[in-house]
Amino acid sequence: MDILIGLQWGDEGKGKFIDLIGRDYDIIARFNGGANAGHSIYYQGNKITLKLVPSGIFCPHIKNLIGTGVVIDPVAFKAEIEELAHIIPRQDLIDRILISKKSHLVLPTYRYWDIYMEHSPVYRTIGTTKNGIAPSYSNKILRQNLRVGDIYSDNFKDDTYKILNRQYTELQLLGQDMPALEELYADFLKGCNFLKQLAITDTEIFLNQALHDSKKVLAEGAQATLLDIDHGSYSYPTSSNTIAAAACVSLGVSPKLVNKIYGVTKAYCTRVGHGIFPTEITDQIADELREKGGEFGSNTKRPRRVGWLDLPALKYAIMLNGVTDLVLTKADILSGMSEVPVCTAYEINSETRDLTAPTSVDDSVRPVWKFLDGWDFPFSKINQQSQVPKELKLFISFLEEELKIPVKYLSTGPQREELIILGN
Repeated sequence: MDILIGLQWGDEGKGKFIDLIGRDYDIIARFNGGANAGHSIYYQGNKITLKLVPSGIFCPHIKNLIGTGVVIDPVAFKAEIEELAHIIPRQDLIDRILISKKSHLVLPTYRYWDIYMEHSPVYRTIGTTKNGIAPSYSNKILRQNLRVGDIYSDNFKDDTYKILNRQYTELQLLGQDMPALEELYADFLKGCNFLKQLAITDTEIFLNQALHDSKKVLAEGAQATLLDIDHGSYSYPTSSNTIAAAACVSLGVSPKLVNKIYGVTKAYCTRVGHGIFPTEITDQIADELREKGGEFGSNTKRPRRVGWLDLPALKYAIMLNGVTDLVLTKADILSGMSEVPVCTAYEINSETRDLTAPTSVDDSVRPVWKFLDGWDFPFSKINQQSQVPKELKLFISFLEEELKIPVKYLSTGPQREELIILGN
């Protein structure tokens, strides 16, 4: 099994890369997050944003598996499938998706808990997507949640209504605006009935048998390393574990079966929502990069914060994941710049660190900069390694020397075919 991970704060271009290399795999297995993901892929000239559906859905031979560590909103999932059915036959979609019966459900009230907590002065404002992901994971840990396999239980409707009614009453008492309870309940049951059309199974058994049969599996991560609930920039991470090790836990696959670990990074950094961002820029250049790079949330549509490449944080992410192959994206967005700034170390409270997690906002963090020669080249003309401009080759060589791993892939644009293999 191979694993693909984002190495920054998300939006690195994971979906496009998986869509491209996925044709070499038999199974793409999503292992974390929920409908808060937004993996963008260009298909037949259209930009498609996948939220719950794994990124192998556009390759007809691939089985797309949603693992136990993913939380599933049945209403959002049904809507996503119906949207995809405009370009892929509906039955084909249904036949190629498997869902773990141990995946937890996102109840319709969870979205309103998210909204309430984001706007209440009593709670910390996180900047979530308001998809109810955190309440689903928290109720999972509290052992108060429902799982996908429960939809076949004789008591499912009653159990669901009891939970919804209790939470609905609590939210109303807190002053949260809500649609009618019966409306939420009815829509949720429709979504759950839709799930029954798909293969709901013990996906860990399916995967291990597939690996035993020499099938090729790629584990797909959502969000990214620096948003990991344990190792990311707390208290503004996502609600799940996003690092490579989480793929084994979520999918039920032994670490002994892991082969390659792909890590995707932009040539600069972006972040959506609150939290520390040591290399952030807020001037006119930031606005220009945001517009040129289309740096607006795939899911939320919020403008992303923009900053220069952060090597201390990138080294930390590579260390956590054990990355074997680096994928570099968005270098084309920096084309035309006379020089490209890179943060090579932090000065934190008078101490220099070149490998560290993004630190507490209470620390005094000053980036140490190195300025590399920029490049100005029409990336649409790059079809092979020999056509990469000299300055970009030097930039890549610098990254390889600093990070101690090879840059194996270079994205040259947003389209699925705009990616070249580097090295031997």
